[in-house]
Amino acid sequence: MKLIAGLGNPGKEYEKTRHNSGYMALAKLAENVGASVTVNKFNALTATAMIGGEKVLLMEPLTFMNLSGNAVRAAADYYKIDPQDILVLHDDMDLPVGSVRIRPKGSSGGQKGMKHIISCMGTDEIARIRIGVGHSKRGEHEEVPDWVLSPVAKADRDLFETAIDTAAKAAEAWVSQPMDRVMSHYNLKVKPEGEKEE
Repeated sequence: MKLIAGLGNPGKEYEKTRHNSGYMALAKLAENVGASVTVNKFNALTATAMIGGEKVLLMEPLTFMNLSGNAVRAAADYYKIDPQDILVLHDDMDLPVGSVRIRPKGSSGGQKGMKHIISCMGTDEIARIRIGVGHSKRGEHEEVPDWVLSPVAKADRDLFETAIDTAAKAAEAWVSQPMDRVMSHYNLKVKPEGEKEE
């Protein structure tokens, strides 16, 4: 069994915010595979789906972003899911809007939900799909609450929707395809504003 978790904050006021990119991508994935993420279990909304012949638990933690690891760890323990069979979808401020970056492991890059998951699971060898939400000051993670809790600008919405769609397709492919193939096919690179194309 595999686990795919989309990160975000529960509640109407957070629905359309950048920080809920993971929720949005998971919802798109669920739609694509005909699942409904509505069962409240492990302090998360969950659904079980068959993807590529594999049973997969889809999850939206309800713990709020910074405690996402509690829900992921509870489900992993219950179903005896190894860290290498977990995929996390989350927002990333250091990537321009429209970017999608897929990685098999690594640090949290300052994303607090991912940081908590790594801490709870005791390893950073957890695959993740990072969805670019941009930042007015790249790398300055302390100046983030207002930014990540605001919606993507209207001018960037098409780019953002494409990234959400791509992340969902990448997550579906991850279940049954080698990671290098998923990375080469679904990584999306967008130039930050102000940078010229090479």
